Amino acid sequence: VQLQASGGGLVQAGGSLRLSCAISGRAFSMYHMGWFRQAPGKEREFVAAIGRDGGSTLYANSVKGRFTISKDNAKNTLYLQMDSLKPEDTAVYYCAGSPSWSVAIQQYDRWGQGTLVTVSS
Repeated sequence: VQLQASGGGLVQAGGSLRLSCAISGRAFSMYHMGWFRQAPGKEREFVAAIGRDGGSTLYANSVKGRFTISKDNAKNTLYLQMDSLKPEDTAVYYCAGSPSWSVAIQQYDRWGQGTLVTVSS
C-alpha cells in the first residue's frame, strides 16, 4: 500500500480545507486509515481514524466537531475535511494505514509524505 497526501495550503482562521490521500495497492481494503499531524517543534500526534469498512471513526479531542474523516473506496481515496480552522491546527498532515484499529502512531506502518497546512490568524 502506497499513500500520497495532497490538499494542504494557507488558509485564514475560521476557514476550511479538505485534504486527500490517494491510496494504491491491492491491500487497501485490509487497512484502517488515519490522519496524523506534526507541528513545528512538536511530536507527531493523532488526528482522526476510520475503520477499514468506513463504519467507525475516532477523533482527537482537539479536532472533534470541526474535522471529518471519510473514505471513498471506489476511488481509493481518504479525506479529511477541516472546518473552523485555528492557528494551532498549523502542521504537516500525514495520512497513514494500520492493520490494527488504533490511535497509536506505532501501529501505523504505511505513511504518506505529508502536506503542509498553515492557518493564519
